[in-house]
Amino acid sequence: MPEDAEIESDAASTSKWRMLIVDDEPDVHAVTRLALKNFSFRGIEIEILSAYSGQEGFEVLSKEPNIALVLLDVVMETDDAGLQLVKRIREELNNNLVRIVLRTGQPGHAPEQDVIVDFDINDYKSKTELTAQKLFTTVVSSLRGYEGLKTIETNRKGLAKIMEAASNLYQISSLKDLASGVLTQIGAILDFGTEGVLCVMQKDNLTMEKAPIVIATAGLSSHLYESMTLPEEHAWSAAIKRCFAEKTSIFGHPVDVLFIRSLHGHQFAVAFSPPWPLSDLERGLLKVFCDRIASAFDNLHMFALLKTTQEATVIALADLAESRDATTGGHVRRVCRLTEAIAIELQAAEKFVEETTPHFMAYVGIASILHDVGKVATPDAVLLKPGSHTPEERSIMEQHAEIGEAVLARAAKMVDGVSSLSIGAQIAGGHHEHFDGNGYPRKLKQYEIPLAARIVAVVDVFDDLLHRRPYKEPWPLAEVLNYLRERSEKQFDPDVVQALITFLETQKPDWIIGSDH
Repeated sequence: MPEDAEIESDAASTSKWRMLIVDDEPDVHAVTRLALKNFSFRGIEIEILSAYSGQEGFEVLSKEPNIALVLLDVVMETDDAGLQLVKRIREELNNNLVRIVLRTGQPGHAPEQDVIVDFDINDYKSKTELTAQKLFTTVVSSLRGYEGLKTIETNRKGLAKIMEAASNLYQISSLKDLASGVLTQIGAILDFGTEGVLCVMQKDNLTMEKAPIVIATAGLSSHLYESMTLPEEHAWSAAIKRCFAEKTSIFGHPVDVLFIRSLHGHQFAVAFSPPWPLSDLERGLLKVFCDRIASAFDNLHMFALLKTTQEATVIALADLAESRDATTGGHVRRVCRLTEAIAIELQAAEKFVEETTPHFMAYVGIASILHDVGKVATPDAVLLKPGSHTPEERSIMEQHAEIGEAVLARAAKMVDGVSSLSIGAQIAGGHHEHFDGNGYPRKLKQYEIPLAARIVAVVDVFDDLLHRRPYKEPWPLAEVLNYLRERSEKQFDPDVVQALITFLETQKPDWIIGSDH
């Protein structure tokens, strides 16, 4: 065997080249193995599998992955068993990568010219002409062709995965979920379950001496927690710090670190440990992925800014309404937190699955702050009256539901899709409706009332009863819960009442009762 058969490879993601001999003569298998005993191509040894019939060869190819070359006899259990196997490989297995070399001891059964034209094979040899040297040449040529096709196919699949990953990740609206998605997609692009830790540094204008902050983990790094600094003693700490210091990706198996910089100046590092040193092709795919994902981080940054701006606007509107009644204190903020908590409980219990969409979950809490925004139009004499309202005053007071709904619905038309304003309009107009149809302003009943409004109906009354008002002293928590249970299925959605009770029993929040209790 020529010494130049061993060609060193800088990186490889496979341990051995895999070759299958399909021949019904055991001596052919033995001679071939002997001839290729010390074979190595690109620094990688060869693994030889054996099958002794066309059917057995098909079964091996069906089960064994990454077979690069098949040395195939023509005449075995039938005169054309080898030719039929070629068809099955290409048509049934849809395997167009494996290189197929026909070698026959009976050329008359399969004339070379006809076979080359009619069958998708890569070479045709008679057994008598396949000396050790020619066998070596044939195998190297076939592996080189397989390697090229495999590179093209890997590149195509990798780019397809990157496009799919980028599309999926662009839909994510939280930094933690985006970071976790990045780790998952790297494993998918490279075809291995990744173990990694994603860290974020601060903006460029801040000192780089700050320790990286962990924002997502996977695998063996799962003992690290979100928002904690990366410990100095962590096995990957030095590589991650070097990545940030040099502002470039670091490939130093067993740990590789990708550097991602967004246009807004944030810098991210993705550290992971693949089972093999990455090839140039895999590194190139990851570079493309990093370029695409940098834009996803920028999109998330812009989304966060827009959401923060929207929340600030909503809080300002709520503060405007609340400022007219100093006794309500932090009512709207407690309503916001409780609304979010109940929505989470309902989702966990798989209640109202079609309604608890990601958009609903993202906006329902902040939207609940606007439930009484219509009170800005209620006269002080009515709004701040400490005693009972007359029928006329009650009618004026109840108008705040429709006023708030109308104001928010007009504003929501300026925003595409679901927003805090559109959900806020539902809440403002529906949180005084009763489950049995005896509420106001439209006497809606049961599930005619939007889910967001049914949640806030419970939360609003719960918080009102629990705190001091001009017309009442605060109730004990047990009495408030008994009242909600009594009014369940009458005034309140029973599933929402139960979700509130579950939240209180399991989480035991201490912020629900203020200083006036």
